[in-house]
Amino acid sequence: MISKYGYDVVLVVILVALVGSLLSWNLIEWRPVKYGVITFLFLFLIFTLNFFRDPERDTPSGENLVISPADGEVVLIKDVVEDEYLKGQGIQVSIFMSPLNVHVNRFPINGRVGYYQYIPGEYLVAFDEKSSFRNERTHIGVEHDSVKVLFKQIAGFVARRIVANVAVGDTAIAGARFGMIRFGSRVDVIVPKGSEIKVKLGDKPVAGETVLAVIL
Repeated sequence: MISKYGYDVVLVVILVALVGSLLSWNLIEWRPVKYGVITFLFLFLIFTLNFFRDPERDTPSGENLVISPADGEVVLIKDVVEDEYLKGQGIQVSIFMSPLNVHVNRFPINGRVGYYQYIPGEYLVAFDEKSSFRNERTHIGVEHDSVKVLFKQIAGFVARRIVANVAVGDTAIAGARFGMIRFGSRVDVIVPKGSEIKVKLGDKPVAGETVLAVIL
């Protein structure tokens, strides 16, 4: 299944691939160049379809589970002081998403969206720790009873478009889609201090399925 957040890009790429292939076939006489252009357009189309894939996921149920909002690799786990939404100490888990990962993002917990902010910025490589506070990003906070979780969609060196269909007051359902980041990026998840982290550096979580933490 192709993500609804990528319909516009996929349609454009399909048209470019079809028109480009037809023009190359009819206008380029030297076969190596002709076949080279057509092959490139075909591979670019396959890459685009693969990037915008959106598989179904089985989200585990349970009290105080924090589910991964992104596919990728855990590149950072550290204690932080989070003054923006949690207003206290927390633990940050950062997930780097390569262009080959599924890029649809999902809510990590059930609750209510209590905070949303879009912040323009730079486009450092997403695995750089400084990208958390210098790159273009969105900050989304979800609260359930007295529990708060903050997560950030962070644009990377290649990514130049963050999609987040979120507004304060929306109902968040763990594992439900809410947006995506196009072409390489990072997601930071900040949970309250004292939470039990269930992943380690180098792990490859799956959005909507992998338990990142249990809030105690």
